[in-house]
Amino acid sequence: MRVLVVNAGSSSLKLRLLDGSDVIERSADLPADQGGFDTDRLAELLRGWAEPDVVGHRIVHGGTRFLGPVRIDGPVRSELQDLIDLAPLHQPKSLAALDAVTGLMPGIPAIASFDTAFHTTIPPAAATYAVPEEWRRRYSIRRYGFHGLSHAYATRRSAQLLDRPLDDLRIVSCHLGAGVSLAAVLGGRSVDTTMGFTPLEGLVMSTRSGSIDPGLVLWLEEHEHLSPHEIADTLEHRSGLTALAGTGDMRQIEAAAELGDEHAMLAVDVYLHSLAAGIAAMSASTAGLDVLVFTGGVGEHSARVRRLAAKRLAYLGVAVDAESNQSGPADRDISAPEAVVQTVVVQAREDLQIAGEARFLLDHDSGVDQGDRQREPPRPE
Repeated sequence: MRVLVVNAGSSSLKLRLLDGSDVIERSADLPADQGGFDTDRLAELLRGWAEPDVVGHRIVHGGTRFLGPVRIDGPVRSELQDLIDLAPLHQPKSLAALDAVTGLMPGIPAIASFDTAFHTTIPPAAATYAVPEEWRRRYSIRRYGFHGLSHAYATRRSAQLLDRPLDDLRIVSCHLGAGVSLAAVLGGRSVDTTMGFTPLEGLVMSTRSGSIDPGLVLWLEEHEHLSPHEIADTLEHRSGLTALAGTGDMRQIEAAAELGDEHAMLAVDVYLHSLAAGIAAMSASTAGLDVLVFTGGVGEHSARVRRLAAKRLAYLGVAVDAESNQSGPADRDISAPEAVVQTVVVQAREDLQIAGEARFLLDHDSGVDQGDRQREPPRPE
């Protein structure tokens, strides 16, 4: 079954056409600021591409309504629109891409896969904020978590790499890209994660601050007379590594740190402190650690980050082999022989997770009532 995967980010639109064996037949990345979401431009781009059997869309937020992939129809599209308030920076881009592709392929089934769905199995103790109940009820305030498609694929792939049953493993998955989040995965299910009600919570990221004292936000409002919008914009776009080192690009930061740049050295230390503390917290949620997974741009390509993180986590039994950590296949085991915890690197392939979910739903849910959102999210193998 041929699948067109549509992955709309905040600044780009990624298209991948996968054949029935998950081989990429065609691919394209379009910057959003150059009309990447425009139907005419898409029509020109897709000319000559084979027609897919199904289109799989990455949708950032499923709220409390969508607990797994769903076939998109009119009512579902309306419900997705209603969730924009929960993800105002990302959801509109996902829906713009959905509308553009649907306009070109109105007769092709479309499936939505959600970044939040993998984390719907988090128990109440981990998902609940200690804020007034009327807030939680009225605004559906809870820890949603994000990067779920990446975490779902990375954990499943790590079990395959190690030839171990996923159901038996305690895994911490580290998605280290421009956005950063961790997931605690027990028996294949997410039981905790670092991002929360928004993608701003959690670890230090490229341009996002990660978790900070909420009292600081109140203090800034009072003493700097900043509006909520100004504070939000700063924490989202001008914080994190960018605020510490002048760039969010870890490659540039590492190069500067090697030359002794104090700002870059501090940025690396803050990033690693945040990362190691987060991994330790996630391992508490899984009651121990069997596998540590690195994925995403930094997770896949920064041997330094992996090495220094492992050094800080040695007390948990984490140790990496110097040679395999430095280079090797995109997907590989980099564990040192003496390590208690196995550490692996997995290439981020959200497209494979989305394609698998689209095929699963099309094969198994034809004719099923789309109002049933409470079923167990499928875990394609």
